[in-house]
Amino acid sequence: MGLGAAGLGQKAALPLEEAASVGSAEVGSEDSEGLISIDEVQKALNRSRASVYRYTNTDPRNLNPPFNPRKLNPEYRSDQKDPLMFHPNEVARFARDVLRIKEVTVEVLNSPSTATQQLLGAILEELRVIRTRLDHLDGRPADLSARRDQHDQGARPAA
Repeated sequence: MGLGAAGLGQKAALPLEEAASVGSAEVGSEDSEGLISIDEVQKALNRSRASVYRYTNTDPRNLNPPFNPRKLNPEYRSDQKDPLMFHPNEVARFARDVLRIKEVTVEVLNSPSTATQQLLGAILEELRVIRTRLDHLDGRPADLSARRDQHDQGARPAA
């Protein structure tokens, strides 16, 4: 399909983690970071492989060329032999701004919980418990200086 009016009514929904759809094409990501390959971009944009390569911001003399708003910018590569990988938000930006696909949405899908996420959740819950206990202290001043004054008054004998 070309860049003409046939692509204007498509809806692009690109994932941050797992899978979503653009038009009727399914996009899946096997990469744990949520990046998508050139094949998945091809399916998502409903364009030929050659077209996707033409859209891509690459330069044989520069491994990681600077951002080009008129091109599809791949993620950072450390070696020329590394495959081109794209962030779903970049593919959505390109579809919206360059290909003029009218309705572009990025769908965030929850990924499986990692040990770090579980630890952060436990810390958050503990902080909430601490906050609740501090909020429910009866008759105690809310700020530190008022607490010091109250403590000092109770510790000193009356004159």
